[in-house]
Amino acid sequence: CGVSPMAAEQSQLVAGDYTGSLGPLQLRLHFKAAADGSLSCTFDSPDQGANGLACAEVRRDGASLSFTVPVVHGSWKGTVDADGRALAGTWNQGRPMPLSFARDTFVPAIKPSAIDGFWLGTLHAGSESLRIQITVRSDASGHEECSLDSLDQHASGLPCANATFAAPHFSFDVPVVKGHWGGNLAAGGNKLTGTWSQGAALPLEFDREQSSQTAPAIRYDSALPPVTVTNLENVLRQDFERAHAFESGILAPSTGIGVSVGIIDHHARSVFAYGAARPDSLFEIGSITKTFTGLILAQMVEQGKFKLDEPVRELLPAGRVAKPSGQEITLLDIATQHSGLPRMPDNFHPADPQNPYADYHAADLYAFIAKHGVERPSHPGFLYSNLGFGLLGQALADRAAMPYPELLRKEVTGPLGMQDTTVALSAAQQSRFLTAHSSNRKPAHAWDLDAMAGAGAIRSTASDMLTYLTAQLHPESSVRSSESADETPEAKTLAAAISASHQLHEDGPPGTRIALAWMYIPELDQYWHNGATGGYNAIALFNPKADRAVVVLVNMENGAPEGSAEQIAQHIVQRLDGKPAISLAP
Repeated sequence: CGVSPMAAEQSQLVAGDYTGSLGPLQLRLHFKAAADGSLSCTFDSPDQGANGLACAEVRRDGASLSFTVPVVHGSWKGTVDADGRALAGTWNQGRPMPLSFARDTFVPAIKPSAIDGFWLGTLHAGSESLRIQITVRSDASGHEECSLDSLDQHASGLPCANATFAAPHFSFDVPVVKGHWGGNLAAGGNKLTGTWSQGAALPLEFDREQSSQTAPAIRYDSALPPVTVTNLENVLRQDFERAHAFESGILAPSTGIGVSVGIIDHHARSVFAYGAARPDSLFEIGSITKTFTGLILAQMVEQGKFKLDEPVRELLPAGRVAKPSGQEITLLDIATQHSGLPRMPDNFHPADPQNPYADYHAADLYAFIAKHGVERPSHPGFLYSNLGFGLLGQALADRAAMPYPELLRKEVTGPLGMQDTTVALSAAQQSRFLTAHSSNRKPAHAWDLDAMAGAGAIRSTASDMLTYLTAQLHPESSVRSSESADETPEAKTLAAAISASHQLHEDGPPGTRIALAWMYIPELDQYWHNGATGGYNAIALFNPKADRAVVVLVNMENGAPEGSAEQIAQHIVQRLDGKPAISLAP
């Protein structure tokens, strides 16, 4: 059957870019119309550092328009005016709020500049290979505008600033990720050669493309009756088989890649694995480490060693950092990602890009902080900072007068009996530590973190992580049941510290709040944090009301859907709830 001319015309009317605001937040919508008349869109909240959030269930029926944004559990429903210039409706993310959009009024130049168009390149950062796309356009006054898409990280529409073209030189900033690109347009006008700087400086070349590339649309598998924990292993195996994961995907025997899963649902507990993984396999958990650092902070506060609002400077060695004239960055600011500190320090220059954090030591961290300073911005918003949590972990270790791995053992993993959760592996643990893999399924180097340990150094198993998540769901009973619960002062404060680490303090990414490192989705009463290194990706989540927790560990950097821990976890929760499940097929 053919495409309805009216449907195609309606879609073309909506296609384009729109801007709106929800309270103080500036928002953007980007609609694209396909040849069959269907619409797709992405959603940006640049003030919260969230761009390119994929829409789903985009429906247009006459003047009516609606879509959902699954990753933030939000939906919009409203109407389109007759000429497609305005969208009036309601945003619902737990409670309805008026939200209208107006079409972007950008007026293009009559004659495009030599730099205008779509450009695609690949950034090789350690073991990662990331496709980077920029879209450049010039307006009627001759000013350049651009946006950046990191296609493999599903981040789209990151706004540029200070885009300047003075032939042949072109440069721009991407403030939300603290990045800068500068280089030259080659003779012929079809190649850009230059350098991307985001802490370290890396070569990044772009080739001109005829059209933009987009991330694949979200697909869902049909709903099943709610699956029990007992049956989940088999159901998930069937879903992986349907996605050809064992045949030609990442879980094929030749890849060496595996997935380890842990589930708690109303006290029913199960750990299972697929591919190269076994239930006791060890993985890097990346930034989930930040929740342990947040818990160490809560522990030391419970023990009366300092307060949450204490300046981080006061925990560092004396004389390392000057006291600022204004307000200071506090421990709480860092733990809630509201410190204003950049994502990474600018003196981060890895000797080995395959193991980039190994040679970044405390002296380097102190040198950066001394130069940058610790004055708190007047209105710091949410800005995810690995540097911040590296600094927090180092500051806590300084105050405790012991290395971070030892402090982790003393305050958290020892009291909880988590024998397989550590920074440095024993020989026996090393034999169970799965080899890292890049997104193209090639073996990669594991990461060793020193001064940045508090941001992402921990290795663990699904079973140990379920012990950790059980303690999040039931602090008092979990700590009492651990063998050492009455043996140390740290065990005695741990239950209260866990509860304190759940207290919500600030807004996180769109539709979320943040506790001490843990992100929180109010609509679902769900805490979560993900993690990724050069060869692993992971997620841990827990829902107190549902008495449920999920951990997924994968020994491959984020790439294919069947290898995305976050997507697998979302699929699992949807299967447990009997809802359509996000597809694991590539």
